[in-house]
Amino acid sequence: MIVSVNWLRDFVEGLPAADELAHRLTMAGLEVEGIERRQAVPAGVITARIDAIEPHPNADRLHLCRVSDGSRSFRVVCGAPNVELGRIAPLALPGTTLTGGVTLSETTIRGQLSQGMLCSRKELGLGEEADGIWLLAPDLPLGVALSDALNLTDTILTIGITPNRGDCLSILGVAREAAAVCGGRVSTPEIALTETGPPIDQVTSVTLEAPAGCPRYCARWIDGIRIGPSPDWLRRRLEAVGLRSINNIVDVTNYVMMELGQPLHAFDFDRLRGGRIVVRWARSGDRFTTLDGAHHTLFDDTLMICDGEGPVAVAGIMGGLDSEIIAGTSRVLIESAYFDPTCIRHGSKKLGLRSESSYRFERGIDYGGCRRAVNRAAQLMLQLAGGTLATGAIDQYPNPIEPPPIRLRTARVNRFLGLDLSAEAMTKTLAAIELRVVEQSAAELQVVPPTFRPDLSREVDLAEEIARLVGYDQVPVTYPRTRIHSQPTDAHWNTRRETKELMRALGFTEILTYSFIARGALEPLGLAAVDPRLNPVPLRNPLSEEQAVMRTSLVPGILNTAARNLDFGNGDLKLFELSKIFLPQPGAPLPREQFDLVGLMCGRRDSRLLYGGEEKIGYADIKGALEAVLELLRPERVEFKLDSIPPYLEPADAARAVIAGTTVGWLGRVRIDIAEALDFKDPIYLFELNFDQAFGGRPALRRFQPLPRFPAVLRDMALILDQGIAVQQPLDFITAQSPPFLEAAQVFDIYSGKPLPAGKKSVGYRLVYRAPDRNLTDEEVNRIHGELTRQVLEAFQAELR
Repeated sequence: MIVSVNWLRDFVEGLPAADELAHRLTMAGLEVEGIERRQAVPAGVITARIDAIEPHPNADRLHLCRVSDGSRSFRVVCGAPNVELGRIAPLALPGTTLTGGVTLSETTIRGQLSQGMLCSRKELGLGEEADGIWLLAPDLPLGVALSDALNLTDTILTIGITPNRGDCLSILGVAREAAAVCGGRVSTPEIALTETGPPIDQVTSVTLEAPAGCPRYCARWIDGIRIGPSPDWLRRRLEAVGLRSINNIVDVTNYVMMELGQPLHAFDFDRLRGGRIVVRWARSGDRFTTLDGAHHTLFDDTLMICDGEGPVAVAGIMGGLDSEIIAGTSRVLIESAYFDPTCIRHGSKKLGLRSESSYRFERGIDYGGCRRAVNRAAQLMLQLAGGTLATGAIDQYPNPIEPPPIRLRTARVNRFLGLDLSAEAMTKTLAAIELRVVEQSAAELQVVPPTFRPDLSREVDLAEEIARLVGYDQVPVTYPRTRIHSQPTDAHWNTRRETKELMRALGFTEILTYSFIARGALEPLGLAAVDPRLNPVPLRNPLSEEQAVMRTSLVPGILNTAARNLDFGNGDLKLFELSKIFLPQPGAPLPREQFDLVGLMCGRRDSRLLYGGEEKIGYADIKGALEAVLELLRPERVEFKLDSIPPYLEPADAARAVIAGTTVGWLGRVRIDIAEALDFKDPIYLFELNFDQAFGGRPALRRFQPLPRFPAVLRDMALILDQGIAVQQPLDFITAQSPPFLEAAQVFDIYSGKPLPAGKKSVGYRLVYRAPDRNLTDEEVNRIHGELTRQVLEAFQAELR
């Protein structure tokens, strides 16, 4: 919105300087984006009196004039035909740059010195008259700048108006805000009309066939007008706010729109067929030509202003070419209406038409000010174009709109804003912007917003008005009171973190693979047809066929990662991934999410030649890694079974891990054909662990015990066993006997071959004995160990080696 400060001062007296005014408006929510000081007349043009006129001795059409600024006299050569003795005219002194960029200087014209130039309106950029100099009023002071003498200096404010403040798209709207923040009072122009014409209902009529799109339509009728140029003051006002002058009638409609915010339209009444107005919806497919000469195809939700036969304007947006004001117009129908903002917005967007009118109607105008605006326009037209005004006005308003009252609770507003205002202070603040306030009690007010503020409908809207008018700088700065407390530690997350740290400490590198895999990614693993992992959850919109389903196992991802490393020459690998898999649930829309841990080892045990040499990774390495993880999770008892091995592991070189009778994972060597398909020459070992199940066996509390105070006594038990007896079986038997003082038992050696008989193997078990309160003697340890050895030999038909 472009605002002339001079125009603004017509509505509010005692406004501060432009810079201060801009600051206060900005603080109240009307952001002033620019301040421009305009001088309508070039600097160096002053008022001067023509004291003498003589013929130019060397030119028949030129005159020698002596002009005075009251203290100095100047010789000026002038060719204007209307030069008059004693008249006051604009004098441009040497150094003045006129419109068009010409800079004056003292010069000699046909042998005579000219010390300036008497100017026309066009030369000063104040009009189109160029056939003579501009003869000014005789009472103007001499020797003063023409801008000051005619009050042509102005300050222009460019204000950014938010979409909810359509009321500020006018000088009056900004004046209300300026008065509220500066403590002034708004005075509007007085409207006095002389109605000497026939009753308007005998001349014309208005029919509302679409009251939803046009709730109110007002009209005035004038006969006998004379189309002509607008006076200087009107043209200057329009040019100050960015509009060009057209003629006195059209200029009045634009002037009232900028003054009051009510878009108007003037129809040439003689070009209205049937002499009447009908407001209706367009018929889809109809064609219409607007004032700019463009042809438009209409829609059935486009609101049209029609005469007795067809459309003459697109309501609220643009008039038609066939009813515009022309030089011969003598009778005018003035339209002042309120159109539904949504209707205008849709119509403007569909037709691709924007105008100053549609910009205002889209944001909501003052539906209570239509009658005042049409009267103001009629007043100015009668003053500038003459004519006879019909008696009365048309005001079609079938369903009057009443602003609903708003309940305002003072305590709630104070709490919302952080202020401590009384009901009286709130009443005064809201009354400053013309809101009607009725005090119900000290705790509650009833506020009725004016018709020009359709944006006010809730209590919080009023709170915002109070805040911006009181001043946002008056709202105290406070900090919200918060209570800081720590969230309980997520044990599962902590355990996952600890597991990853352990795997890295064991020399493994963490990988992250996509949660999406190809449909056939699990087929090479040889799973049974009934295995639910072969029925993964498909994606509705997969990125590619390689990422079409949710993974049900981490094994394909880690094998493919190992294969890619091999392609790049890296065959010594220790990889792991701890991530989710997604298992289908029959009858459920979503899969069951489960954390799994998978580890893979292949190649040399230590790829550093100096330390590792060519020693290859074996079964014990992958089993040791899994045992380290299970030891971290601290289940009560872990067993390794040789049955129910997954089909992708070699049965003779694999095992499954069992905790409390539940299988939680597998480990072993990857089947040879799968390794060869991936081009691996060395064996691939991996383990797969159901992390969620293993975590479930972790004790809730960690238990510690002091370091032993007394030394341990070690005894070995080397047994010759049948090859069919698992190494774990004697170890479990020893533990089950619970011999006194036995602290630990572990395998330290396994051997088979000569000189042992065929089908036999030697297994060495080391037993640790310790008493918590004293040193054990060899005699009592030998007695306990001997008895335990006898029981083992008898239970397994074994021999001592």
